[in-house]
Amino acid sequence: MTRVVVDPITRIEGHLRVEAVIEGGKITDAYSSGTMVRGIEKILKGRDPRDAWAFTERVCGVCTTVHALASVRAVEDAIDITVPKNAELVRNIMFCTQFVQDHVVHFYHLHALDWVDVVSALSADPEETSRIAKTLSNWPKTSSGYFSDLQKRLKTFVESGQLGIFANGYWGHPAYKLPKEINLIGVAHYLEALEWQKEIVKIHAIFGGKNPHPNYLVGGVPCSFNLEEVNAINTEKLNLVGRLIKDAMAFVEQVYIPDLMAIAGFYKDWAAIGGGLKNYLCYGDLPTKGYEFPDHFKFPRGAILDRDLTKVYDVNGRDENEIKEYIAHSWYKYADGDQTGLHPWKGETEFNFTGPKPPFEQLNVESKYSWLKTPRWKDNPMEVGPLARLLVGYAKDNKEIKEVVDEALTKLEVPVAALFSTLGRTAARGLETRLIVRWLKEFYDELIGNLKTGEMSTFTREKWEPETWPAECEGVGLSEAPRGALAHWIRIKDRKIENYQMVVPSTWNASPRDGKGQRSAYEESLIDTPVARENEPLEIIRTIHSFDPCLACAVHLYDPDGKTLHQVTVN
Repeated sequence: MTRVVVDPITRIEGHLRVEAVIEGGKITDAYSSGTMVRGIEKILKGRDPRDAWAFTERVCGVCTTVHALASVRAVEDAIDITVPKNAELVRNIMFCTQFVQDHVVHFYHLHALDWVDVVSALSADPEETSRIAKTLSNWPKTSSGYFSDLQKRLKTFVESGQLGIFANGYWGHPAYKLPKEINLIGVAHYLEALEWQKEIVKIHAIFGGKNPHPNYLVGGVPCSFNLEEVNAINTEKLNLVGRLIKDAMAFVEQVYIPDLMAIAGFYKDWAAIGGGLKNYLCYGDLPTKGYEFPDHFKFPRGAILDRDLTKVYDVNGRDENEIKEYIAHSWYKYADGDQTGLHPWKGETEFNFTGPKPPFEQLNVESKYSWLKTPRWKDNPMEVGPLARLLVGYAKDNKEIKEVVDEALTKLEVPVAALFSTLGRTAARGLETRLIVRWLKEFYDELIGNLKTGEMSTFTREKWEPETWPAECEGVGLSEAPRGALAHWIRIKDRKIENYQMVVPSTWNASPRDGKGQRSAYEESLIDTPVARENEPLEIIRTIHSFDPCLACAVHLYDPDGKTLHQVTVN
């Protein structure tokens, strides 16, 4: 028996440690630990609820706009505000933009190198690479000269002894299976995606003033439309948004999806590895008839238990018996004890670090071993993310989702059950991107149609002033981040924030065991995963990366010597 420690997990946002027990070449147990302290909820106490989005959005440099969206929704729910249609459409456009950019970046820059052997691409035949690329799509950059030039650039890295952005990979590992030419295509598109992704986020700058932390507003969106006014969002800016969406659709359809399907075809064995939990949770998002009508969301809301796609359970963020956070193995304490589960409206954020200070030689997994709390839905551990969203939509017989999923399953010649895996999780993110980039265009066209009729409203002033609020109220903002179910809960008293709690996707997926010993998604997904080389645990990284970890919004501050870095006092 060997205990392998991977710390830090790289090519993610934030700090994550994974320990795995390997016996007979397979993982028999695993532990996931978030190694940064969480505390932004304490900073929010006593502040104006209308300002909360600006703080919560900065919990992460990646999932920015969705935190702001969940925050303004929580406040709007508490004080009973409904936003205008144009504001809803702009929010949907901002949402879709982040998803498309984030998913492409994840595939190429965070996850693809788990499947693509960069060094192998050095010996690829550019002529054969060109031939293969032309069979995959009609993307223009497919000439043999293009691939030959790129290969020379890559060789320069290697010959200098520095692989630069490709350093420290497990190149040559037996778990890599792609032909050399496919590897070269992957490297080429890795570099192209770097250039492309910085363009699409200009949509955030147009509607939200900047990126990566665009502006939001309780009651609507902080932008105004005047098709002829230079200082407003005018025809010229809207046309730029249209061009950026068109370019995004081309990149997704002609680069991302063909690459995903080509790579998946060589790793079908991973359709039986890394499935993990059998339960899936999705809050849903992208309202088409108003946020108060979740039955009309593009992504349906619901929960699936035991992989039973014939039954989707309703999910209610307001029901205090549904969602609770536990801390049996987390470095926190509750007034009523470690075995208590608290609904976020009653949530507590009190630190209770125990055991040896980091860096750890080995986690004390019998006690507390993570800065992440452990959320449960009706006491069930749940996986959240693209796979959960597609499964809930598929089980609810959503036509658009079913068409995209069934087409991919047919091309790969695998059953629906193949989705319950590391490969399925990776494929789900790509298929979802294909849907979302189409919806991005759909929401944009609807917005243009509204503006042409003269409808310019983007903000609801009614009930916005604190004098109109009740003395005490509470709200919840449910959303979907690229990595899964995201929700913010707020309690307001005397027009100030009394309590604020966020349960984020990586809290669901990366959290430690609960008091009953039930593993969460990361830990469960690693069980029975084969490991060819214990000193090069590529397989562990491959499965963990399939979730696209983002620990920054789950935990916030870290010092290897256990020292206080900064203390914030709220008066």
